[in-house]
Amino acid sequence: MGGGSRALSLSSLCATTLAAARAPAPFLAPAHAHRAPPLLRLAAAMSSSSSNPTPAASGDAAAPAPAPAPSNAIDFLTLCYRLKTTKRAGWVKRGVQGPESVADHMYRMGVMALVAADLPGVDRDRCVKMAIVHDIAEAIVGDITPSDNVPKEEKSRMEKEALDHMCELLGGGPRGSASRRNCYSCETKNAFYRAQEIRELWTEYENNASLEAKVVKDFDKIEMILQALEYEKEQGRDLEEFFQSTAGKFQTDIGKAWAAEIASRRKPK
Repeated sequence: MGGGSRALSLSSLCATTLAAARAPAPFLAPAHAHRAPPLLRLAAAMSSSSSNPTPAASGDAAAPAPAPAPSNAIDFLTLCYRLKTTKRAGWVKRGVQGPESVADHMYRMGVMALVAADLPGVDRDRCVKMAIVHDIAEAIVGDITPSDNVPKEEKSRMEKEALDHMCELLGGGPRGSASRRNCYSCETKNAFYRAQEIRELWTEYENNASLEAKVVKDFDKIEMILQALEYEKEQGRDLEEFFQSTAGKFQTDIGKAWAAEIASRRKPK
């Protein structure tokens, strides 16, 4: 997929995903679905759910306050289900059998943050949270890889738009919007602040803007090469390109140390 406009809006895609999860139906694939097999089922549901309202306000100042938090939370989690069914595209393209999902990848990154040694000036809890939200927008846009030739700026724009829709769905409208001004109930306020936290964690990671972001970006690469090592051993594959893609790019001492340990466990070529 290139940097052109998409035929389907993200709000429509959100509504379709939720409708499809609640009532199984054929799916219609978005424009970039060739990269992630679970997204290949997206289009018949798009037409069948055209009468469904979008799950969140588009940011219009006149939009009503978010629905009660339990309803928002379940809709948000239903959308996150796609993270469990979207396979990591790099492995799919290399013909890896039974490739991990995006959720698999984020989960082990969260465990990495949990078990890592204490690092000076680094908030461990923030790293755990950042690890489990850093790819959350892929629930809508799928796993976009460098080989898809989507410009970095366009990829970031697509993912930010998807994230904004997800945060609005959870109950966190744009800053200063009617969603915030009308947050009267405790439940709605909590939903708003949780959504804002997710947005801020994702943005911090995307911009590599803190020590925690640097650590988690290293964990992102570490998880990938550890998974590559495991696939090499399990399936007899040569996945050298994944190791080469991370060489010299680790920003932290823990990233460098863990990468060296993984490299030491590979069989000599």
